[in-house]
Amino acid sequence: MEDDKLKTNDVKSPIIVGLDPGLTVGIAILDLGGDLLHINSIKEASHAEVIMEIMDKGKAIVIGSDVHPPPKMVKKIATALNSKLYTPERIFSVASKNELVNTFLMEKKLDISLDAHERDALAAAIKTYRHYESKLRQVESRLTNSDISEREIDEIKGLVIKGTPIANAIKKIKKSKGVENILEKPHLKEKPKKALEKSSKLENQVKVQERKIEHQKLLINKLKRQNQILKNKLRRQKRENLNLKKKIERLHYEYSKNILLNKELSSKIKLIKKLQEKYNKEKKLRENLERNINSLLEMKDFEHKGEKLPVKIVKSFTKEGIKEACHQWKIKKDDVILLYSARGGGSQTAKILTKLAPRAIITRENMSHQALGIFEDKEIPVIFAEDISLEIRENFALVKSKDLKKEIGKWKKKVMEKRRKKEKQKLWKIIDEYRAKRRRTH
Repeated sequence: MEDDKLKTNDVKSPIIVGLDPGLTVGIAILDLGGDLLHINSIKEASHAEVIMEIMDKGKAIVIGSDVHPPPKMVKKIATALNSKLYTPERIFSVASKNELVNTFLMEKKLDISLDAHERDALAAAIKTYRHYESKLRQVESRLTNSDISEREIDEIKGLVIKGTPIANAIKKIKKSKGVENILEKPHLKEKPKKALEKSSKLENQVKVQERKIEHQKLLINKLKRQNQILKNKLRRQKRENLNLKKKIERLHYEYSKNILLNKELSSKIKLIKKLQEKYNKEKKLRENLERNINSLLEMKDFEHKGEKLPVKIVKSFTKEGIKEACHQWKIKKDDVILLYSARGGGSQTAKILTKLAPRAIITRENMSHQALGIFEDKEIPVIFAEDISLEIRENFALVKSKDLKKEIGKWKKKVMEKRRKKEKQKLWKIIDEYRAKRRRTH
């Protein structure tokens, strides 16, 4: 940002400066009345460039920072300009800075756009001015209706900011003003001795000012040399930056090439993993089929021998469990079935099993009354595993033929007795009803 944001004051007068150091330096300058004189941000600015920009706008009485402790750059510039340094007691947030700057711009009726560096610099300048504002108001109050000019009032304010008591600062400027009046009115008659003393004093003051000017010239030359050194350093840094950019581009190219290779490799690895998973799945299926075939062959052997009968296992008394067992063991008529779990089985699942027409069903758990009723109706024996000796193999079980025959006989006898009991109860019910009817008719 350049000076087209606002008109700057060409008069060299005391000023308050706010700095935001960094790769881009923000500079904000207020006069001692709290009005904005200048604001700018300079990319890659050297100390000398910052100092020259400030000196061009006036005499820096105090330089303010928006952080605590102040950065080294702010300290160095304050020292070089022989300015007082002000920092806030604590770092204030971005929200606080925005509020402070927006309020200031509204009060001053300024319509300007600021970047982040200019905003921070202006916040530092405003904060610095607010710190000294009460003393500056006191100076103005003391000098109301006086014959002291605005420029001299600003000089008094500058002395007060630097720590001079208000009364002493006024005396100093008035004394200086008296000397100027003498120089402007040489026709006034004075006593020779007194005139010589004053002349000598003025000569001494002139010499002091000349030494100060000489010192400032030396400082300016030093800053110019430093500026040239920094410019040379900046050129070297730019060359190094260019070389680094080329190196980064080369590395990025290599990295991109590696990424493409890695993507191709990753794709092939995924394909290999997919094929491996498919192979493992097929291998597991083949092993299961081999085990089933071996188990079926064993069952056939036992069926031919006749002493022991194979028992085909149904893991769960559900539609899915029965379907899985049928697929695995090819359950047919007169097979013996072992239910590992009878939980969840009702009349519908019992009807599915009755369609297979097994010789008997062995259960390890109590079965629902609905399922037992279906099996009794279809005359399919249900035997509890604890009542018969089972020989458990890897995928099936064995039961002795004679033991199974014995338990089936027991089940049938029990069912027959149950049925006879029901028939008897039914007959007695009919006789009772007949007797009751006879008594009603007689």
